[in-house]
Amino acid sequence: MKILVTGASGMVGSALASVLEERGDRVLRLTRTGSGGGPGTVAWDPASGSLDAAALEGIDAAVHLAGENIAAGRWNAAKKRRILESRVHATRLLAQTLTRLARPPRCLVSASAVGYYGDRGAEILREDSPPGTGFLPEVCLAWEREAQAAAAAGIRLVLLRIGVVLSRSGGMLARLLPLFRLGFGGKIGSGEQYMSWVTLEDLVEIVLHALGDASLSGPVNAVTPNAVRNAEFTRTLGRVLRRPTFFAVPAPLARLALGEMADALLLASARVEPAALARTSFRFRYPLLEPALRRLLGS
Repeated sequence: MKILVTGASGMVGSALASVLEERGDRVLRLTRTGSGGGPGTVAWDPASGSLDAAALEGIDAAVHLAGENIAAGRWNAAKKRRILESRVHATRLLAQTLTRLARPPRCLVSASAVGYYGDRGAEILREDSPPGTGFLPEVCLAWEREAQAAAAAGIRLVLLRIGVVLSRSGGMLARLLPLFRLGFGGKIGSGEQYMSWVTLEDLVEIVLHALGDASLSGPVNAVTPNAVRNAEFTRTLGRVLRRPTFFAVPAPLARLALGEMADALLLASARVEPAALARTSFRFRYPLLEPALRRLLGS
């Protein structure tokens, strides 16, 4: 198949593109550098609405992963605007362009996030659960809404609500490892907040499954069925690394360091279940945290 990938230079996108090419698919990458990025790249500029539709003719499916990194830099009004607009503008441009192709792709897999559910304590959250309140739920609602243009045109749309992605190459785990290896790891806030997670390897497999399983459409929670509390994650990572985890970070200190982002990303609780995936043949390679961390960290 010929598959379009946005965000192909990011942690998830680069891993996905490599697996697609290894299995024999042709990958077309949308980048802001365009053909300057090498063969198989097409230029786009979501902010200005620039995208050459003719260059996308012949694709069989699209995977949309592009968006401003929400965890890079302290949130302020300008950062929050970039987070929102990078998702809304890019998704709108891509979805509308795909609908205008002479032969639209059969499927669009578009990223979203478990931030859709907001801070919900120990409530079990499935794809039919209502959205939460606050900045991240608002972003996810707007993000998913823009992708609906593809579904309205008959393209099968899968909205992947992605949780915390565990990988040594980037994301939360890569940031935590230096501290934990020095023995400075610890729970954040009360430690009671749930974290819904997935390994990078399993996330790539979820995307491939979404591309190939015609029964999947609409929201799909891209997380393992075993969300963990922050305190459990902390203890497990410390055990895998054979390091103490005594250095707890009180909620006020997290807020002082990170501002609003601390409440949204570190202190919020989302106990998400992958109900849509459970109704299909998909099987996680790493459904449990400790074996997943041992695999990732070689322990």
